[in-house]
Amino acid sequence: MTVVPSSDEARHPLGTDLLWSESYYLDFVDEAQGVAGYVRLGLCSGLGRAWYWACLVGPGRPLVTVIDHDVRLPTPPSLEIRTEGLWADLTVETPLDHVTVGVEAFAVGVDDPAEVYGDLRGDRVPFGLDLEWETDGGPPYPYPGVDRYEVPCRVHGEVLVGQEVIEVDGWGQRDHSWGPRDWWSIEWSWTAGRLNDGTRFHGLSVRLAGETLYRTGYTQAPGGPLVPTDDVAWTAHLGEHGLPTTATWQIADLDLSLEPVAFAPVRLDAPDGRVSRFPRAWTRFRAADGRTGHGWTEWNQPQPTPPT
Repeated sequence: MTVVPSSDEARHPLGTDLLWSESYYLDFVDEAQGVAGYVRLGLCSGLGRAWYWACLVGPGRPLVTVIDHDVRLPTPPSLEIRTEGLWADLTVETPLDHVTVGVEAFAVGVDDPAEVYGDLRGDRVPFGLDLEWETDGGPPYPYPGVDRYEVPCRVHGEVLVGQEVIEVDGWGQRDHSWGPRDWWSIEWSWTAGRLNDGTRFHGLSVRLAGETLYRTGYTQAPGGPLVPTDDVAWTAHLGEHGLPTTATWQIADLDLSLEPVAFAPVRLDAPDGRVSRFPRAWTRFRAADGRTGHGWTEWNQPQPTPPT
């Protein structure tokens, strides 16, 4: 593998392609507390705006989500955003080792995650994050041939939902990428997690018209080196609204069955009217040898264009 330079943690020059964006993704799972969530900041220079997502999910909990696709691009080198009902900042405290995220927002609470695909009307919920992602078992994994890297992490801090304060001490993943990203014609699935023996894993597979365009991933045994692979494949069985009911991932010799625990989807609308549905889920994993674990999985689902 090549080595990810620490300078790559900073923002990159904005691209001119309509679909160019720079993306900071961070997720977490605290199984003991029964909660999980993620944050994404997308700097969409071609669209002239930033996208911001933040959420909390859990069994028996409503989805609490922030989805704002009309945020002013922050002035470089800052990653701080501020708009009506939303303040958020992402700080690289130590490159490739320690990132903090702060969020103060009014989120929307919904009992049915599929409501995100409609008008997203629900309860107005005060929502805050004060979380830290610290690299666990690195080094970061650089994708071959594209500008992106993955970092397995330990995650701790506080989540505030209404009057509730949740102390988080769990596991997660973060990644950082920059370049064109076509949400509306390319299908993909991404996954990352940790098994109960400490094994870490990640996979990505991208398809266009049913043909695989790109695939990559890694496995990492407890205390061992990160082992890259392009031997990855996935399947998904879709239920109502396209939300997967079960799925599988194969990453090298690691065969995983997936069960979504709770969904936090996003609807993506292109300037030309195309739509993509983007279900993300806190996922429970079971390996073929009986090991179990948790993480996050996503499926990008471009929707058919209605006839004119």
